[in-house]
Amino acid sequence: MAIDFEFDGSVTETVERTKALVREHIIPVENEYRGSAHDAPDALRKQLQSVAQVAGVFAPHVSTEYGGLGLNMRDRAPVFEAAGYSLFGPLALNCAAPDEGNMHLLEIVATEAQKEKFLRPLATGDTRSCFAMTEPAPGAGSDPTALATTATKTSNGWVINGHKWFITGATGAAFSIIMARTSGEPGSRGGATMFLADTNTPGFNIQRDIETLDISMFGGHSEIVFENLEVGDDAVLGEVDKGFEYAQVRLGPARMTHCMRWLGTARRAADIAADRANTRKAFGAKLGDLGMIQQLVADNEIDIEASRALILKACWDLDTGNPSAQITSITKTFVAEAVNRVVDRSLQICGSLGVSGDAPLARLYAEVRPFRIYDGPSETHRWAIARRVLRNIEKGKA
Repeated sequence: MAIDFEFDGSVTETVERTKALVREHIIPVENEYRGSAHDAPDALRKQLQSVAQVAGVFAPHVSTEYGGLGLNMRDRAPVFEAAGYSLFGPLALNCAAPDEGNMHLLEIVATEAQKEKFLRPLATGDTRSCFAMTEPAPGAGSDPTALATTATKTSNGWVINGHKWFITGATGAAFSIIMARTSGEPGSRGGATMFLADTNTPGFNIQRDIETLDISMFGGHSEIVFENLEVGDDAVLGEVDKGFEYAQVRLGPARMTHCMRWLGTARRAADIAADRANTRKAFGAKLGDLGMIQQLVADNEIDIEASRALILKACWDLDTGNPSAQITSITKTFVAEAVNRVVDRSLQICGSLGVSGDAPLARLYAEVRPFRIYDGPSETHRWAIARRVLRNIEKGKA
């Protein structure tokens, strides 16, 4: 079946409504709120989300059963990109990380009782969540098999002990999906289990909000210590010892939705730079008349269009059930670096304005740089991409 690049009329209408919402309501709020969103009041989130609900663009990724629009991966792409035009756009649509990825995972893996308790209030924006997998060295990071947090079986359920860090959205979250080792040792490829736990459970201790380059993630990036955190058997998400498998259910799509959102950021940066090039005069002409500036503008468009095409190809494979590990790694690596290039070029075009607080480019620059690390550093993805290629060659010779 050929990939269709035409979107249904309802999707196109949702994109246009999202663009209008971001332009008329979200960017003005973003401009007024210059502080860190790590410790922003929850009232700000609810204010933005109420406007998105009125506009009919809230939770585009969630099934209609739980109050969303029910868009598949391919149809989400232009909507998420339109939302990503503002740093607060995904938050308004309730499709920001980590909540969006957690909703996707819960819809696929959770029991009906777990969906009612955790998914439904998350989908409606009544709560937030976090995903606790990353650990300080030598624990799980780019290599999840290094998982050191443990969950020990008891007569009443499970007791979790461990140390997590860089857990996005933990401050103010109502619950967490926790990755813990239930068998094997750090380095074992299996033996992980996912657990659902309310963050107010005794033993769930947020130590601090880590200072980071980016400041737009609502709830920040926290360091957490689990000290004899007790949960029941009903807290197990999916099956015991299958946590790494479920992580792939979440990570592939979540990497693509990250790409969608950050592509919107790149589009905004490129638009700001193009407008500047078309109005700013230097050396007796507009900046846009200079060949070097034209090259920067053109390269921005090339990176944006190539990124969009890769995202759609990856989403097509995810929607149709085709093997997607390779294309999602390729897409995540390319888009993360392309977005960085676009914002960097745009800042260069705008010169002193670009590095000032009078334009959003400096802030966008700080926000997009970590994307080359989040959801797998570019180097880890390149290693995985090459390994798959070489492994397939070996299989062909066997």
